[in-house]
Amino acid sequence: MQTRFTEEQLRDPGVKRANEILRACVHCGFCTATCPTYQVLGDELDSPRGRIYLIKDMLENDRPADAKTVKHIDRCLSCLACMTTCPSGVHYMHLVDHARAHIEKTYRRPWRDRALRWVLARAIPYPTRFRLALFGAKMARPFVRILPDARLRAMVAMAPKRVPPVSRNDDPQVFAATGERRMRVALMTGCAQKALNTDINDATIRLLRWLGCEVVVAKGAGCCGALTHHMGREAEAHGSAAANIRAWMAEKRGAGLDAIVINTSGCGTTVKDYGHMFRTTGLAADAAEIAGLACDVTELLVRLKPEARAPEPLRIAYHAACSLQHGQKVTAAPKTLLDAAGFEVVEPADAHLCCGSAGTYNLLQPEISAELKRRKVATLAAKAPDVIAAGNIGCMMQIGSGTGIPVVHTVELIDWATGGPRPRALSGGT
Repeated sequence: MQTRFTEEQLRDPGVKRANEILRACVHCGFCTATCPTYQVLGDELDSPRGRIYLIKDMLENDRPADAKTVKHIDRCLSCLACMTTCPSGVHYMHLVDHARAHIEKTYRRPWRDRALRWVLARAIPYPTRFRLALFGAKMARPFVRILPDARLRAMVAMAPKRVPPVSRNDDPQVFAATGERRMRVALMTGCAQKALNTDINDATIRLLRWLGCEVVVAKGAGCCGALTHHMGREAEAHGSAAANIRAWMAEKRGAGLDAIVINTSGCGTTVKDYGHMFRTTGLAADAAEIAGLACDVTELLVRLKPEARAPEPLRIAYHAACSLQHGQKVTAAPKTLLDAAGFEVVEPADAHLCCGSAGTYNLLQPEISAELKRRKVATLAAKAPDVIAAGNIGCMMQIGSGTGIPVVHTVELIDWATGGPRPRALSGGT
């Protein structure tokens, strides 16, 4: 794609990177075949190619975002299926993230939009606040039908029936390896996951210790910054990310770290991109080192080779989270682990398409999200599974709200197969 940025514009690192990405695009349209929003809406401007044209026009002319551009960029899930499909290697993620930051700086949203996005940015990345918000949503459930905004109704509907008690395993501390220590790893405990499902981190810690890992929950580490990053709130996102970089580098320079383990794939995609996020700052070297240490829990488990045996002959439908299969290119590891443990693993049709969760997307774009959920649940149910496995809490909540089939994290099943407790969801829990 031909671009016409001025030399002055290209002095901005974000614009320079956008220019590189735009020039890689050859207008082929392969991306439209795998874009969920284009599948649902059928509008060229709701495809990656259409959004690229809108972003190019906005950035090249150095103009404030307009309502039309904002509408179509907001409808993007950032599922990154287009990056998997693209034969030219267009790094759409960096382009749309830059566009969102430009929108946040130059466009004034209607007051309801501003208020809702402010609440999400101030609540979800903070586990205590998020817990309070979930309790508030539960109290509002009897009045959900009279709420004037579909997004508010979606927020109330998202609240689980049971908010688990706080797990003290998420506090900063060090867990000794069981038996001989093979490595020392930091576990990213996340933010929303700590409020929605404490079993995932508990299972991860138990399993890693059993496999010979000393597990540290670093003091000062918290939200990865993904939620605010994808809302274009760069300062907040970079603040969260910088805190993690400093916390993990303190451990690296102290007792050492062999890996940073992440069991929420949406977070993993962002942490692995820290090197890019901080490339022009004084944290560039540390950020790149942290990004290099980051790995999804299944990537590490494949290396550790757990001796696992399925306690029950279950048929498992594996849901590939977009952030894992497209964002991190981790496709085989989860299925390899489940298959090696003796579970029967099946995949749904159109496994590359998003379930509609996508961070806060199911709250900000509830109609499109609901249609994507309906399609995903239908393809999973068609496989007649006993259980659905996924590697991202957002996907688990989204799919679980549309089916009675138990939904569990992959690591819970591997933990169970190596002597851990039966996943709560398999016994009728949440």
